[in-house]
Amino acid sequence: MVEHRDETRAAYDGVVELYASLFADGLETQPFARSMIGTFAELVRGTGNLRVADVGCGPGHVTALLRDSGLDACGFDLSPGMVDHARRTYPGPRFDVAPMEELPVADGAFGGVLAHYSMIHTPPAELPALLAEQVRVLAPGGLLMASFFGTEGPEPVRFDHKVTPAYSWPVDRFAGHLAGAGLVPFARLLHDPASERGFLDTHVLARRP
Repeated sequence: MVEHRDETRAAYDGVVELYASLFADGLETQPFARSMIGTFAELVRGTGNLRVADVGCGPGHVTALLRDSGLDACGFDLSPGMVDHARRTYPGPRFDVAPMEELPVADGAFGGVLAHYSMIHTPPAELPALLAEQVRVLAPGGLLMASFFGTEGPEPVRFDHKVTPAYSWPVDRFAGHLAGAGLVPFARLLHDPASERGFLDTHVLARRP
Protein backbone atom coordinates (compact mmCIF):
# COMPACT_ATOMS: atom_id res chain seq x y z
CA MET A 1 0.00 0.00 0.00
CA VAL A 2 2.80 2.43 0.85
CA GLU A 3 4.49 1.83 -2.52
CA HIS A 4 1.23 2.44 -4.35
CA ARG A 5 0.69 5.70 -2.46
CA ASP A 6 4.24 6.90 -3.10
CA GLU A 7 3.91 6.29 -6.84
CA THR A 8 0.57 8.07 -7.01
CA ARG A 9 1.80 11.03 -4.95
CA ALA A 10 4.89 11.49 -7.11
CA ALA A 11 2.91 11.18 -10.33
CA TYR A 12 0.39 13.86 -9.37
CA ASP A 13 3.01 16.17 -7.88
CA GLY A 14 4.64 16.15 -11.30
CA VAL A 15 1.57 17.32 -13.25
CA VAL A 16 -0.15 19.81 -10.94
CA GLU A 17 -0.44 22.80 -13.24
CA LEU A 18 -1.20 20.72 -16.35
CA TYR A 19 -3.83 18.67 -14.54
CA ALA A 20 -5.48 21.78 -13.09
CA SER A 21 -5.58 23.47 -16.50
CA LEU A 22 -7.26 20.43 -18.05
CA PHE A 23 -9.81 19.59 -15.35
CA ALA A 24 -10.50 22.64 -13.17
CA ASP A 25 -13.34 23.72 -15.48
CA GLY A 26 -14.21 20.23 -16.67
CA LEU A 27 -17.54 20.00 -14.88
CA GLU A 28 -18.87 22.84 -17.03
CA THR A 29 -19.10 20.35 -19.90
CA GLN A 30 -20.26 17.36 -17.81
CA PRO A 31 -23.98 17.83 -17.04
CA PHE A 32 -24.45 14.30 -15.71
CA ALA A 33 -21.61 14.61 -13.21
CA ARG A 34 -22.81 18.06 -12.13
CA SER A 35 -26.30 16.70 -11.65
CA MET A 36 -25.13 13.86 -9.41
CA ILE A 37 -22.90 16.16 -7.36
CA GLY A 38 -25.86 18.51 -6.98
CA THR A 39 -28.05 15.62 -5.83
CA PHE A 40 -25.38 14.56 -3.37
CA ALA A 41 -25.16 18.11 -1.99
CA GLU A 42 -28.95 18.36 -1.61
CA LEU A 43 -29.16 15.04 0.22
CA VAL A 44 -26.31 15.99 2.56
CA ARG A 45 -28.02 19.28 3.39
CA GLY A 46 -31.07 17.22 4.30
CA THR A 47 -29.10 15.32 6.95
CA GLY A 48 -28.46 18.52 8.90
CA ASN A 49 -24.71 17.82 9.03
CA LEU A 50 -23.20 20.13 6.44
CA ARG A 51 -19.60 18.99 6.92
CA VAL A 52 -18.35 17.28 3.75
CA ALA A 53 -14.99 15.79 2.82
CA ASP A 54 -13.80 15.82 -0.79
CA VAL A 55 -11.30 12.95 -0.63
CA GLY A 56 -8.64 12.95 -3.32
CA CYS A 57 -9.59 16.55 -4.03
CA GLY A 58 -6.82 17.24 -6.54
CA PRO A 59 -6.67 20.94 -7.51
CA GLY A 60 -9.74 21.73 -5.38
CA HIS A 61 -12.35 22.63 -7.99
CA VAL A 62 -14.95 20.12 -6.78
CA THR A 63 -14.39 21.12 -3.15
CA ALA A 64 -15.13 24.71 -4.14
CA LEU A 65 -18.28 23.58 -5.95
CA LEU A 66 -19.48 21.80 -2.82
CA ARG A 67 -18.84 24.93 -0.77
CA ASP A 68 -20.79 27.00 -3.29
CA SER A 69 -23.63 24.48 -2.82
CA GLY A 70 -23.97 25.54 0.80
CA LEU A 71 -21.84 22.84 2.39
CA ASP A 72 -18.99 23.16 4.87
CA ALA A 73 -16.56 21.44 2.50
CA CYS A 74 -12.92 20.55 3.03
CA GLY A 75 -10.49 18.72 0.77
CA PHE A 76 -7.87 16.03 1.35
CA ASP A 77 -5.29 14.87 -1.13
CA LEU A 78 -2.21 12.67 -1.12
CA SER A 79 -0.28 15.16 -3.27
CA PRO A 80 1.27 18.18 -1.51
CA GLY A 81 1.50 19.90 -4.88
CA MET A 82 -2.22 19.53 -5.50
CA VAL A 83 -3.06 20.76 -2.01
CA ASP A 84 -0.81 23.79 -2.44
CA HIS A 85 -2.53 24.63 -5.73
CA ALA A 86 -5.97 24.22 -4.15
CA ARG A 87 -5.09 26.50 -1.24
CA ARG A 88 -3.83 29.22 -3.59
CA THR A 89 -6.74 28.96 -6.01
CA TYR A 90 -9.67 28.45 -3.61
CA PRO A 91 -8.99 30.31 -0.35
CA GLY A 92 -12.39 29.50 1.20
CA PRO A 93 -12.32 25.73 1.92
CA ARG A 94 -9.69 24.06 4.07
CA PHE A 95 -7.30 21.71 2.26
CA ASP A 96 -4.98 19.21 3.94
CA VAL A 97 -2.44 16.65 2.79
CA ALA A 98 -3.70 13.21 3.80
CA PRO A 99 -4.23 9.82 2.17
CA MET A 100 -7.82 8.64 1.82
CA GLU A 101 -6.92 5.57 3.86
CA GLU A 102 -5.95 7.66 6.92
CA LEU A 103 -8.07 10.78 7.24
CA PRO A 104 -7.06 13.02 10.18
CA VAL A 105 -10.58 13.50 11.52
CA ALA A 106 -12.75 12.03 14.27
CA ASP A 107 -15.19 9.19 13.82
CA GLY A 108 -18.56 10.26 12.44
CA ALA A 109 -17.41 13.78 11.62
CA PHE A 110 -19.00 14.23 8.19
CA GLY A 111 -22.46 14.34 6.74
CA GLY A 112 -20.98 13.44 3.38
CA VAL A 113 -17.89 12.12 1.66
CA LEU A 114 -17.30 12.67 -2.04
CA ALA A 115 -14.75 10.62 -3.97
CA HIS A 116 -14.77 12.11 -7.46
CA TYR A 117 -12.60 9.78 -9.57
CA SER A 118 -10.17 9.58 -6.65
CA MET A 119 -10.49 5.87 -5.83
CA ILE A 120 -9.52 4.82 -9.35
CA HIS A 121 -5.84 4.33 -8.51
CA THR A 122 -6.53 2.05 -5.55
CA PRO A 123 -5.67 -1.61 -6.31
CA PRO A 124 -8.80 -3.78 -6.00
CA ALA A 125 -7.42 -5.71 -3.03
CA GLU A 126 -7.06 -2.45 -1.08
CA LEU A 127 -10.50 -1.01 -1.85
CA PRO A 128 -12.29 -2.58 1.19
CA ALA A 129 -9.88 -0.92 3.63
CA LEU A 130 -10.22 2.40 1.81
CA LEU A 131 -14.02 2.25 1.99
CA ALA A 132 -13.90 1.28 5.66
CA GLU A 133 -12.08 4.54 6.38
CA GLN A 134 -14.76 6.55 4.57
CA VAL A 135 -17.45 4.81 6.63
CA ARG A 136 -15.52 5.59 9.82
CA VAL A 137 -15.65 9.34 9.21
CA LEU A 138 -19.32 9.37 8.14
CA ALA A 139 -22.01 10.17 10.67
CA PRO A 140 -25.02 7.83 10.79
CA GLY A 141 -27.28 8.81 7.92
CA GLY A 142 -24.32 10.34 6.07
CA LEU A 143 -23.84 10.00 2.31
CA LEU A 144 -20.95 8.70 0.24
CA MET A 145 -20.74 9.35 -3.48
CA ALA A 146 -18.08 7.61 -5.52
CA SER A 147 -17.43 8.42 -9.17
CA PHE A 148 -15.24 6.15 -11.26
CA PHE A 149 -14.69 4.60 -14.67
CA GLY A 150 -17.11 1.74 -15.21
CA THR A 151 -16.67 -1.40 -17.25
CA GLU A 152 -19.26 -3.92 -18.43
CA GLY A 153 -16.99 -6.89 -17.78
CA PRO A 154 -17.12 -9.04 -14.63
CA GLU A 155 -13.80 -7.90 -13.13
CA PRO A 156 -11.95 -4.63 -12.45
CA VAL A 157 -9.65 -3.72 -15.33
CA ARG A 158 -6.26 -2.08 -14.87
CA PHE A 159 -5.44 0.52 -17.52
CA ASP A 160 -2.81 3.14 -18.30
CA HIS A 161 -4.27 6.35 -16.94
CA LYS A 162 -2.53 9.49 -18.23
CA VAL A 163 -1.05 10.18 -14.80
CA THR A 164 -0.57 6.78 -13.14
CA PRO A 165 -2.14 3.30 -13.51
CA ALA A 166 -5.83 3.09 -12.63
CA TYR A 167 -8.74 0.65 -12.52
CA SER A 168 -12.19 0.59 -14.03
CA TRP A 169 -14.94 -1.25 -12.14
CA PRO A 170 -18.14 -3.17 -12.90
CA VAL A 171 -20.76 -1.11 -11.10
CA ASP A 172 -22.36 -4.10 -9.37
CA ARG A 173 -18.98 -5.23 -8.09
CA PHE A 174 -18.17 -1.78 -6.72
CA ALA A 175 -21.62 -1.47 -5.15
CA GLY A 176 -21.02 -4.83 -3.50
CA HIS A 177 -17.90 -3.45 -1.85
CA LEU A 178 -19.89 -0.47 -0.60
CA ALA A 179 -22.42 -2.82 0.94
CA GLY A 180 -19.63 -4.90 2.42
CA ALA A 181 -18.29 -1.78 4.13
CA GLY A 182 -21.64 -1.27 5.84
CA LEU A 183 -23.19 1.24 3.44
CA VAL A 184 -26.51 1.01 1.62
CA PRO A 185 -26.17 1.85 -2.09
CA PHE A 186 -29.39 3.45 -3.30
CA ALA A 187 -28.72 5.31 -6.55
CA ARG A 188 -26.43 5.03 -9.54
CA LEU A 189 -25.90 6.79 -12.84
CA LEU A 190 -23.99 5.31 -15.75
CA HIS A 191 -23.25 7.55 -18.68
CA ASP A 192 -21.44 6.72 -21.91
CA PRO A 193 -19.29 9.75 -22.78
CA ALA A 194 -18.26 8.14 -26.09
CA SER A 195 -14.83 7.53 -24.64
CA GLU A 196 -12.30 6.04 -27.00
CA ARG A 197 -11.34 3.71 -24.14
CA GLY A 198 -14.88 2.40 -23.89
CA PHE A 199 -15.43 3.33 -20.24
CA LEU A 200 -18.69 4.41 -18.65
CA ASP A 201 -18.71 7.43 -16.36
CA THR A 202 -20.19 5.93 -13.21
CA HIS A 203 -21.57 7.57 -10.08
CA VAL A 204 -22.90 5.63 -7.09
CA LEU A 205 -24.61 7.05 -4.03
CA ALA A 206 -24.70 5.16 -0.73
CA ARG A 207 -25.86 5.95 2.80
CA ARG A 208 -24.50 4.93 6.18
CA PRO A 209 -27.39 3.46 8.21
